[in-house]
Amino acid sequence: MFRKFMAPGGLAYLFSAFLLSACAREPGETASGAPGLGGIRLATTTSTENTGLLKALLPPFEKRFGAKVSVLAVGTGKAIDLSRNGDADLVLAHAQALEEKFVADGFGVNRRPVMHNDFVVVGPEGDPAGIKGCADAAAAFAKIAASGAAFISRGDKSGTHVRELDLWKAAGSGPPGQGRYIEAGQGMGEILVMADEKSAYTLSDRGTFIAMGGKTGLKILCEGGPALLNPYSAIAVNPAVHPKTNYLGAMALIAWLTSPEGQAIIAAFRKDGLAMFIPDAIPAK
Repeated sequence: MFRKFMAPGGLAYLFSAFLLSACAREPGETASGAPGLGGIRLATTTSTENTGLLKALLPPFEKRFGAKVSVLAVGTGKAIDLSRNGDADLVLAHAQALEEKFVADGFGVNRRPVMHNDFVVVGPEGDPAGIKGCADAAAAFAKIAASGAAFISRGDKSGTHVRELDLWKAAGSGPPGQGRYIEAGQGMGEILVMADEKSAYTLSDRGTFIAMGGKTGLKILCEGGPALLNPYSAIAVNPAVHPKTNYLGAMALIAWLTSPEGQAIIAAFRKDGLAMFIPDAIPAK
């Protein structure tokens, strides 16, 4: 029954018609007269919230579609768990392995790339581990472990924490010894403040680091390379598993995030002239 409902010419056709009708309006035009999408629960990472990106992306969508988006900003692991349990309508995450399992297990559908930035290894200006200018993140991690310096970990199964664990594995050394490796279980902004207070190293997404501006004395010491690439994808919760979720709203928000207008907002979102995210659905020209 569900598969017939989702077949071409069924819900997919109606949904496409709805989006085309709504998106045909001028950017400043209201959604009056259009069917409202109601409340949409977006489970997402702390980085999209901490950077302020959602404050730029969501209000135009809400106005256009007559919707209200409630943001659940947590680590990616928690965001996916909320979606798996039906406590969110879609997830915007940045941990590829967790996302692919979420879809493979049947809980998520319509996974779409939205944007990317990158991770950076940051630490005190004095750089006791001597990693400044290092282009190999795994090698930088090995130096940190051997240096006696402290490292602050998200420790929360977020996308950043998952990538950090991958880098320790690639380094072949494991995290620093007891007392020098602190699993804080906090969001990225709090981790950066803590690392600054303790003159420690940490792994951060570039967007949150830029958003923090001069709030810490930390410096970017290692950057670049495929190991630090940080892609974000949006995934709708499967309505066959959780029929009470707002699937139409989730699909509309995914369509907005990957539309020319949504992608233009992502491309234009900057602080002090620095881009925080690069659009992936429709790359910036």
